[in-house]
Amino acid sequence: LDRVDLTARIPLVLLACGSFNPITHQHMRLFELARGHMHQTGQYEVVGGIVSPVSDSYGKQGLALAKHRVTMAQLALRTSDWVTVDDWESQQPDWTETVMAMRYRESFICKRSKKCVDSALKYSTMFFNVKFQMLGKYHLQGAPQLKFLCGADFLDTFRVPGLWQNDHVEELVGRFGLVCISRDLLFKHRQNIFLVHEWIRNEISSTEVRRALRRGLSVKYLLPDSVIEYIKEHNLYTTDSELKNKDVDLRPLTKQALSDC
Repeated sequence: LDRVDLTARIPLVLLACGSFNPITHQHMRLFELARGHMHQTGQYEVVGGIVSPVSDSYGKQGLALAKHRVTMAQLALRTSDWVTVDDWESQQPDWTETVMAMRYRESFICKRSKKCVDSALKYSTMFFNVKFQMLGKYHLQGAPQLKFLCGADFLDTFRVPGLWQNDHVEELVGRFGLVCISRDLLFKHRQNIFLVHEWIRNEISSTEVRRALRRGLSVKYLLPDSVIEYIKEHNLYTTDSELKNKDVDLRPLTKQALSDC
């Protein structure tokens, strides 16, 4: 790609929220697939990716402590030069709505962009590690946009009664936009949902990985070696740990929905 093509591109940051219980190669591959697809549109230059594990208060059954899930994600992504782990959400005393998480990151990105000294756009990397040098190198204009990165199952949650507020769906899809590794689209916002096709299928989920670990089966090549070693060292994902939060209902993705239940 030449300089002229990149000059017109919009800088973009991808955010993925979830349990990451534990993080798998498939989670990381979502970022690579999405970046490649967004570059191919000719509209965007992906300058960063953020993995944001949920807090312990989310209450999902078998959820390992946030400190472990964050550390495993950091170990898995330590070789990435553009995707990093943000522990802000995991440290919150209460679970964070998806839209609120997006607002927080957008606000931070905008504040950082206003502190730029020159065309090199020297952002601080305290919050996350992104290829901000690309902004100066190719003179990409403005603060990066933020889009939500998700898998096929995420779109299905929009159909679950009481799980989402309509205005939150509108904001997430209409204002921010989704980059979805999926087989489906939300028709109304189809121009703001970027459908990425996975040519190499990998159906292994974190749930299946935890099941294999409880049964003493090998998870080699399903998880990064550093994550496997961490799980062994801290004795995570045992039969006992899977019973954690067993009788706790999964939290809705919008807190207001609680009052309607």
